Amino acid sequence: MDLTVPEYAYMFGFLQADGHLYQGIGQKGCLTVEISARDKHLLHAFQKLTPYNSSITERTRSTNFAETHTAAIWSLCALEARTKIHQLGLPYGRKSQAIAPPDVEFSRRDYLRGLIDADGSVGFTSRGFPFVSLTTASSAIASYLCDYGKDVTGVTRNPQRNARDGIFNVLYMMELAQRLAAELYYPGCLSLERKHTAADSLSAWVRPPGMRAAHTRRRWTESEDRILLELNSPMAAAKALGRTTQSCNLRLWRLRNGKVSSPSDQ
Repeated sequence: MDLTVPEYAYMFGFLQADGHLYQGIGQKGCLTVEISARDKHLLHAFQKLTPYNSSITERTRSTNFAETHTAAIWSLCALEARTKIHQLGLPYGRKSQAIAPPDVEFSRRDYLRGLIDADGSVGFTSRGFPFVSLTTASSAIASYLCDYGKDVTGVTRNPQRNARDGIFNVLYMMELAQRLAAELYYPGCLSLERKHTAADSLSAWVRPPGMRAAHTRRRWTESEDRILLELNSPMAAAKALGRTTQSCNLRLWRLRNGKVSSPSDQ
């Protein structure tokens, strides 16, 4: 399982998010992945990538979301395979907070696509805006996606756990989602077909006329700080510097209270 190979990197990301590694008595145990039967093609791809005996079965049951739901389950029991996957970073038992990017070299975008296919979403919001998101309990995974997202989009994300259940929800929207989806879901890559189709559809979106682009922070310069202090008036400084009064008022407060370095200190 060479994670520099795109298919294996994708498969490992998917297993970390949606797989379960069970350790029994002695050398017994099993790796299982359960997904909707409509996505069964992916399990067949995993089966072909794995040089060990494994099985794919189906079961139908009631869930909280549907009266009848048919799932496909891939089961792999070979000890050698389970040992390798565990060594790469798939823990036994509960794993949601413990998973992290592999310590070995791996294909970054394929690994992340595996995580997003398993625990993320790609598509359009109810208002018709493109988005790519990942929900995870792992701080290491959330941070890694944000680092990768910065490389692709140029925008910094600072992941925070939500107050309700302590989960990270990393979200990219509009043009950022388009760039990220195009990078992750490239032609011919191994993926969930429905999410690949959704990712491809994002490229057709065009920002509506008159809709403001995402705000880009304008950093304060030393000369602007001097003008602000000399004028000592947020309203006058706003006119002189082409900034908002609110921005000038906040910057002046920070300069006076030592929250940022004053020009005289530099």
